[in-house]
Amino acid sequence: MNVTDGPLEWLALARGTLDRVALNRRDEAWLDAAWANPETRVLLVQDGRSLVTYEPDPALVFVPPDQAPDGERWLLGAGEDGTAYFGAPGPLPAIEGAHPAGLRRVGALLGDQDSGLLTHVVALEHWHRTNRFCPRCGAETRVASAGHVRQCPEDGSQHFPRVDPAVIMLVTDEADRILLARGPQWPADRRSILAGFVEPGESLEQAVAREVNEEVGLPVRDVRYLGSQPWPLPQSLMLGFTAKTDGGVPLRPDPEEILDAAWYTRDELTAAIDKGEIVAPGPLSIAAQLIMRWYGDQLPKMPMF
Repeated sequence: MNVTDGPLEWLALARGTLDRVALNRRDEAWLDAAWANPETRVLLVQDGRSLVTYEPDPALVFVPPDQAPDGERWLLGAGEDGTAYFGAPGPLPAIEGAHPAGLRRVGALLGDQDSGLLTHVVALEHWHRTNRFCPRCGAETRVASAGHVRQCPEDGSQHFPRVDPAVIMLVTDEADRILLARGPQWPADRRSILAGFVEPGESLEQAVAREVNEEVGLPVRDVRYLGSQPWPLPQSLMLGFTAKTDGGVPLRPDPEEILDAAWYTRDELTAAIDKGEIVAPGPLSIAAQLIMRWYGDQLPKMPMF
């Protein structure tokens, strides 16, 4: 399969279907009416986890507004039927059949709308928790725009949720082998494709070329974008690419970033997974989707998440 044939068709955390109704975030009358409506659904979040039920299928558990804790509430969007959805931080209640779960466990198992809602609320929770003070004057900021802005009461400055762009790239050589590497802190059986954050003043394509060269010493060409998904663990946006390199340049792993790196054919990757030398990644990450695109099918012994 040609790895550059079209965009990635399925990405676990990029499936949100809800209308974010951004124009309503500053409409206090609309927000008050939505919060007063008992049909409105509230998704509670605590330390990146929300309540999930697993029967008959994984699904988020919502509460009505009058059962939500006092304090901040963030507008997440509205469904096709007009139902408004909010997020709120606070303790998760004890509900029979429901269990706390985070994105790593259920992000790939939830339906499209629920996956998008959990991704959104986890990202907002982290941002609000870590950006409570104005970077200009140090004053404590206040929530505005239904949870999508924090405003300083002293200097009037507005602060918006931060997202860090990161490129992740599947590199192939002239023999159509893929490059897999292991970071210094990873378990011995974990391998993945290369990734890194975009630097100031840099295009995405330049970031791909720089990261590959810095991490394994290879020049690349034919950099192609295939898709993106949010990765609010804690605040990244992962942008997936493929790139090619020509033969004749040996791998030179940067010891601070890469413990080891090697090329794999499809048969060699299959054998390594079968022997337990490599654990197949779950479908949650964009890395897994890029590897499967190259592999031509689901990987052997692939976990559910």
